[in-house]
Amino acid sequence: MNSKPSKSARKREFLALQELGEQLIALSDEQLGGIALDDRLREAVAAARAIKSHGALRRQKQYIGKLMRQVDPEPIREALRKIGGGQRQEKAVFRQAETWRDRIVNGDSADVEAFFEQIGERDDALERELRALGAAVSDKARKESTRRLFREIHRLLAAKAQGETSPPG
Repeated sequence: MNSKPSKSARKREFLALQELGEQLIALSDEQLGGIALDDRLREAVAAARAIKSHGALRRQKQYIGKLMRQVDPEPIREALRKIGGGQRQEKAVFRQAETWRDRIVNGDSADVEAFFEQIGERDDALERELRALGAAVSDKARKESTRRLFREIHRLLAAKAQGETSPPG
């Protein structure tokens, strides 16, 4: 019997590799830099990011798929899985920051203390934003202060999630 894969199976495999290449196009420069890629593949991905024409982009994606056939896709898949896990963590930290912001803005000092317990330290920048929120008189000032408060909460939670110590505030 013929051990060669069918034309349909080969096409599915090629399309899967092309889709993997398309995922590379969507990455940030920092994320892409963390993946070991062939120089030609890296250049093709960079070129695809600059293309605005739909047809040209489609052809560039096909070219990336062709280049993907010449490399081992498993290390790339693994790196993309790790990046995906990081994105899930970022989304979780964002949701957690939204929840804490709402608790702190609508709650009392006990919620602030609970947040400081959660992150394991007091933070001067966050306390400054809390004072600014309390001093806000107009709706516009209150909204701006709430946004800054959210940024501080998010920064602290992200630092905790990464196991870093937060910079002095």
